[in-house]
Amino acid sequence: ERREGRGKNDARRLRRAGFVPLTVYGGDGETLSAAAPLAELAAILRTETGHNTIFTLDVEGVGASEVMFQDRQIHPVKGRLIHGDLKRLVLGQKIEVTVPIHLTGEPTGVREEEGVLEQLLREIDIRCSPRDIPDALNVDVSHLGVHDVLHVSDIPVNEKIEILEGPETVVATVGIVKEEEIAAPVPVEGEPAEPEVIGKGKKEEEE
Repeated sequence: ERREGRGKNDARRLRRAGFVPLTVYGGDGETLSAAAPLAELAAILRTETGHNTIFTLDVEGVGASEVMFQDRQIHPVKGRLIHGDLKRLVLGQKIEVTVPIHLTGEPTGVREEEGVLEQLLREIDIRCSPRDIPDALNVDVSHLGVHDVLHVSDIPVNEKIEILEGPETVVATVGIVKEEEIAAPVPVEGEPAEPEVIGKGKKEEEE
């Protein structure tokens, strides 16, 4: 529904009624305030595509348009959605979104050399058509040995997706866990020191 009221009081009233205040902008339409049921928006965010899910928003007096979350505010204690920014989508127009990176397979360095896989980059920015947004970028790391590095340039994508991160950015690496050296115990102040053992010398010559 379209939201005519503005301000904190109106937002609180909507939340008490089970709605989430929204700001809708972009595309060919004007920026407007709206509201939608919390339950419906929460269900959208729980899908595999999450905040990248494309859905239809029908605003009274304006009409329906395809939108997706551009930004959202979550209550710090209750963990529920309290406000959302929605961007209208234009057919054929590419947009920038952030998607997760999923590593698949067990690296050779982990399986055979007791290495440890460390993922340094878990999300990445891409540009593509709204209908081509992937749930995630899946990367097979089973070929990685110890000290091998996976870069952004190694992520396989089709011609419909443009990766915006630098190609040399490190995504993951396989390292080795170093054994910690055991340090010698430090004497506690006040404890008696170990007696010093003095070797016996030669007997004094008889006078």
